[in-house]
Amino acid sequence: MPNYNKEGIGNVLFVSIAVCLVCSIVVAGAAVALKPTQAANRALDRKENILWAAGLLPFGAAQDAQGRGVDELFEQFEVRAVDLDTGEFTDAVDPATYQVSRATRDPAMSRHLTSEEDIATIVMRERYGLVYLLRDENGGLERVVVPVRGYGLWGTLYGYLALEGDLHTVAGLGFYDQKETPGLGGEVDNPRWKALWPGVQAFDKNGNPAIELVKTRSPPESPAAAHEVDALSGATLTTRGVRNLIRFWTGDLGYGPFLHKLQEAA
Repeated sequence: MPNYNKEGIGNVLFVSIAVCLVCSIVVAGAAVALKPTQAANRALDRKENILWAAGLLPFGAAQDAQGRGVDELFEQFEVRAVDLDTGEFTDAVDPATYQVSRATRDPAMSRHLTSEEDIATIVMRERYGLVYLLRDENGGLERVVVPVRGYGLWGTLYGYLALEGDLHTVAGLGFYDQKETPGLGGEVDNPRWKALWPGVQAFDKNGNPAIELVKTRSPPESPAAAHEVDALSGATLTTRGVRNLIRFWTGDLGYGPFLHKLQEAA
């Protein structure tokens, strides 16, 4: 019988390759199997954040006082696509399947922003955006929720801004994805800081974005006070990022044209 060296280089390589192959198959299989669950969890998380921003759910809660869950509450919203260049509703994309992340990688579905335009540091702005409309039983507008994003200190913050039916007053703001420093910029997720946003006026008397994040508030009787939110303590760059992303998405390159047209039609 020929000698067989179990510790020979050939046998070691064979075992190593076999183990790597088996592990790769297991990991790939798990990734494929879990993909639908991960997608469903992401969709649920975004619905929760839209509801939290709109004030239909307490921050962190999974159901309201009547016991209605996320999916039931979210059904109240009318989800529409908007052409960000014209501010008009559009049927060019299906809101149920449209993905902004894909659109921003397609030059035909997005535009490159100049450094002067790109105050939110997003580089590419999609042509079409999604809006979430909440109406009362008579068809009147109660809330409008728009997605917002922009760069903070360590990465892009993704969230939702909700406006009252007057389209001027902030109903809420929440972020569903952020990479800021815990205890500093990460305070964008603190319910106490989020509670400062409802009632803030998003626009000045001329319809221009006017929200400011400040270290020291203006006197209550000052016109500026209506537009101010407390800055994040010790997080200058995150604070600046939040201010800039809000101003971008409520401005002419964001949902500003849509909000102004919706107000005119009211």
